Amino acid sequence: MDFEFTAAIWYWRGPAPHHFVTVPLPESGDIKAMSSSVTYGWGMIPVHVQIGDTRWRTSLYEKNGQYIVPLKLAVRKALDLTEGDTVTVRLSIAVG
Repeated sequence: MDFEFTAAIWYWRGPAPHHFVTVPLPESGDIKAMSSSVTYGWGMIPVHVQIGDTRWRTSLYEKNGQYIVPLKLAVRKALDLTEGDTVTVRLSIAVG
């Protein structure tokens, strides 16, 4: 199943700081509905992500009822992205 959305990059300053993009509520609901058939544990959802021409694999985390997409440092550097930038994200989730 594929999803596409536009959202702002945010920074979490927790014990393991990282940048994320939040999946909007409607898409998060669709992902939640299929989560039992795609999670590999702890609610993690493996995905292929694309921003611009850059593609990579990662896992979605659930936070406050929505999923979040972690943005690797190498991706942010390659695309010159920082906190507050708005990006269009394409997610591909293998179902089954």
